[in-house]
Amino acid sequence: MADLYRELPKTWGSPTMSALCADELKYGVVDQVVTHFKSMLRADEQVAGAHIKSLSTVNGIRVVTDDGTWGLVRASSNKPELVVVVESPTSEARLHAMFHAVDAVLRKNPDVGAYNQTL
Repeated sequence: MADLYRELPKTWGSPTMSALCADELKYGVVDQVVTHFKSMLRADEQVAGAHIKSLSTVNGIRVVTDDGTWGLVRASSNKPELVVVVESPTSEARLHAMFHAVDAVLRKNPDVGAYNQTL
């Protein structure tokens, strides 16, 4: 088992972070974030310094770049919050770049409040 563990690739991941957002607004904010990233993909714009490889819009949005770094935003199902998670198989710097890119999109909406924790 230890040998298998050592063979796993190194990844950098964030804790699950939550930004305050009223229950009656959070799904609309997520829709705006989805629209923003879809527009970036159509325009072949970069996010966090890398090209967008794919978007998954099941229960929010997961933006994956060509180096495998990803960021996720979704509405919490039971709290007045938006859930944000980021991960990178490349480096801690890419992890932080993705968080800042996702956060910049969220900050365009004044209804998004403070995080319970950040990177």
